[in-house]
Amino acid sequence: MTRIFIFLCCSILMLPLMVDAQVRVLSENIEFSGKIGSSHRKSLIIQNESKENKEYTLKYLRGNIGSSQNIKVCIADRCFDPKKDLAKVKLNLKPGEIFTDLYLEFDLGITELRGNFDLHFANPNNNRDMFLIEAVYEVYNPSVDETNHKDISLGSVYPNPSNSVAQIDYEFKNPNATAKIAVNSFIGNPVAEYQLDPMQKSLVINVAELNPGVYFYTLFVDNKNIVTKKLVVKK
Repeated sequence: MTRIFIFLCCSILMLPLMVDAQVRVLSENIEFSGKIGSSHRKSLIIQNESKENKEYTLKYLRGNIGSSQNIKVCIADRCFDPKKDLAKVKLNLKPGEIFTDLYLEFDLGITELRGNFDLHFANPNNNRDMFLIEAVYEVYNPSVDETNHKDISLGSVYPNPSNSVAQIDYEFKNPNATAKIAVNSFIGNPVAEYQLDPMQKSLVINVAELNPGVYFYTLFVDNKNIVTKKLVVKK
């Protein structure tokens, strides 16, 4: 009985040490994935779940960031380097506010790499009142196996295998040509079809909802089958 009483007393004494988090990060699966040398921007959504005005500053950045990689934290149209400008990254949230003007810009660097990083925000008036933004990244070196057609050049899909999105880079040589990518299952059943836009340079395919397995994508130019390549989807 005495031990139970001591345990309860210790538990009560420890309660004030618990993190008093009052901001929730609504953005899920913050993931940067792309080829070497590319730059990506992600929009983040956070919510002040309290009934009070809240102020937060960026406390620190942690993670395995490569020497050629750069991260910027943007609030509306102002961007900051978290490696240098921690104190300048400030958020002021109204009671119950859902804040949508927070962005991350990430230069993926010059080498193949995968990793993660965390951004820790804290209330300067209460260090227990803090929240965490977590992100993962993967940098790919796209295959040099490129299809050169008189009307269009097409790179191989990357990442391959993929579990979220897959990207195919292309460039029209003849903007009057009609080109599309058709995706089929391993046994040849149609899965999706994408018309390629001459004004764009890449096609992004969402594979997150596809079953794991082997798929094939085919380039058609003016309704003629040019080349078929393999795409592997994993979970």
